[in-house]
Amino acid sequence: MMTSSKIASGVIATLGLAAASLFDAAPAAAQATGCEQIQKLLAERQAIVASLNSSSRSKQKLTPAQACSTLGRLVGNGNAALKFASANQDWCQIPASFVDGLKVDNDKAAGIRNNACNAVKQQAAMQKRAQQQAQQQGGGNPFGGADSITGGSLRIPQGAL
Repeated sequence: MMTSSKIASGVIATLGLAAASLFDAAPAAAQATGCEQIQKLLAERQAIVASLNSSSRSKQKLTPAQACSTLGRLVGNGNAALKFASANQDWCQIPASFVDGLKVDNDKAAGIRNNACNAVKQQAAMQKRAQQQAQQQGGGNPFGGADSITGGSLRIPQGAL
């Protein structure tokens, strides 16, 4: 299972340079009418990456659930940006290298997201198993004294101690 700090570090490493190169191409992409959408998508992408960067530097790291959610938003944004860029590449004069870089960047983010989301699923499965085991033990204390092997329910001594 991947730790949240490794997930965040991987995201920053894969997205940091790619996001910078995407923003360098953004002014040229917005020259034609109707091409402003790509700038909005890239600004949103930059905000998501900035939040991942700040969480990796903070004392409280992202949990796998938070990483899964944030990376899901990043991948969704990348899918929308890719769809728009591909459909409007000629009209908005978007370089092919920009689209290729965005695709590679989004694929890496999707892989990291899948790892984070798998960690969430594994964690949920382990919690479910632990709850089932606790129910099978009769809800007793698993650390001794309250199960059928040691004599049933835990008895409190009576009288003066």
